[in-house]
Amino acid sequence: MSNDLRQTMLYDAQKKSVGVSYVLWLFLGGFGGHRFYNGRTGTAVALLLLSLVGWSTIFVGFGFLPLTIVGVWVLVDAFLIPGWVRDHNTVLAGALSGA
Repeated sequence: MSNDLRQTMLYDAQKKSVGVSYVLWLFLGGFGGHRFYNGRTGTAVALLLLSLVGWSTIFVGFGFLPLTIVGVWVLVDAFLIPGWVRDHNTVLAGALSGA
């Protein structure tokens, strides 16, 4: 197998997709699914914990504050996703071409 073909196959196997990111954002955004997918594990865990605190305390009235923060955070993420994916794929391509 040629080296170019090998690099292309490795790139295709490891690249991220904007479409997958947005599907995760749409369905699991409040729990950080799109952040986990894009390798932002620390902030994904923070978003997940904030959501859990919000949903578990909504009945006592406190939960609206964390859930509002989660909502704004997830909305901002919608604009950041293309850059994350582009950056990941650019770094990946550079790493594979130098390998």
